[in-house]
Amino acid sequence: MAEKFDLNGSVKYGEGAVVSRTLIDKQSGTVTLFAFDKGQGLSEHTAPFDALVNVTDGEAEIKIGGEPVKLKAGESIIMPANVPHALKAVEKFKMMLVMIKK
Repeated sequence: MAEKFDLNGSVKYGEGAVVSRTLIDKQSGTVTLFAFDKGQGLSEHTAPFDALVNVTDGEAEIKIGGEPVKLKAGESIIMPANVPHALKAVEKFKMMLVMIKK
């Protein structure tokens, strides 16, 4: 059944932490919400699938293939499959990550 919800209200900031909440987890892909406290991040890694990042609050720096890009609330970027990427919270930020597996 359909359920209306607030993206930013669906995941809370944790002091010194990265908090996540998976909304959809299917064979074809996932949708996950993240909340990063200032200075927190994810170290460089790769994923075998394209991913869409939509920043819903705050500001982040995302490095894709070694190139840094700053994103603020309302901005999005596509991270191509198999390209190294990393994320860091310039200030507290929340994002929705949509990963398409096929």
